[in-house]
Amino acid sequence: MFVGKVPFLEALNGSTVVLPCSYSSCIGIENLYFNWQFNDNGTMKKVCESTIKSEGVEPNVKIFRERVEFVGKNNNVSILLWNITFDDGGQYTCFGRNPKEKDRNHSAIFSLIVVDKLREVDNTLTIIIASAVGGAIALLMGFMLLKNFSLYVLSKLEKKKCVFMAT
Repeated sequence: MFVGKVPFLEALNGSTVVLPCSYSSCIGIENLYFNWQFNDNGTMKKVCESTIKSEGVEPNVKIFRERVEFVGKNNNVSILLWNITFDDGGQYTCFGRNPKEKDRNHSAIFSLIVVDKLREVDNTLTIIIASAVGGAIALLMGFMLLKNFSLYVLSKLEKKKCVFMAT
């Protein structure tokens, strides 16, 4: 089970979010059991569960919590939480067990942080660095163009000088 490179999300109260989770198996799947659970102050509460009979077969997902929708397809078992509240914030565990892998358990944890106001990110340093790099590249290109133009002019003058001396 894999929840992506960033295993957390900061979301605005009242918004809709997707909690990502996908599975992969090099030997395929058969009756893959999966579920999502929410850690409610140390007590794991089931959010949804299902069994995927085989690759490409859509599961019949049982939902145990309000405002939850299964949005997964193929090797994706993601869920959608809509109109989230502060009570929805916390750790969610995506769990899977594939009988073809000798019933090995796989899980991944995703953290949802619900806020009343999103933080504004100060991009000033990024803009300064990008401007400095862009300016340096432009200066280097200008220098190369000036050098090539100077060499071109000097070669033309040398040709004219050679033609003038030959006559």
